[in-house]
Amino acid sequence: MPKAIPPKSPSLAQMRRAAQDAAALAYAPYSGFTVGAAIWTDRGLFTGANVENASYGLTNCAERTAIFAAAAAGARRVERVVVYTPTPSPTAPCGACRQVIFEFGPEATVVSCCRGEDTLETTIDALLPGAFGPADLGIEPADYGATAVKPSTKRANKTS
Repeated sequence: MPKAIPPKSPSLAQMRRAAQDAAALAYAPYSGFTVGAAIWTDRGLFTGANVENASYGLTNCAERTAIFAAAAAGARRVERVVVYTPTPSPTAPCGACRQVIFEFGPEATVVSCCRGEDTLETTIDALLPGAFGPADLGIEPADYGATAVKPSTKRANKTS
């Protein structure tokens, strides 16, 4: 069973700073587009940066880097994702990142911030309406990370 959310979650300002610090560690020799992410999970705060690859298709975004690190540390629930981009206006996560965020945080808040003052705050279900997730495979959110697949009631009324 996942550990409960620690009571002292970081402020948005603290998470923004963590995401910005992570962006400074990005490996982006091809695009020069350094992105950082900070995520708040049931195991605490994790950060990630984008890591590019000469083949481009094997590049990993900051959001997924942070979530994969959190999952490898045992986290199973993402509550908030803060993404920092070095742009004049906020940039929302790409489609692949939206899908991974949904996997671990179907009710997650997503905040995009930039070098400017503006922020974009939304939810993952607003960014990825009609998302395919664990419930479509019969896994209840409380079972994330479990090896047993239990029938889902969320999608039980689906018709062909």
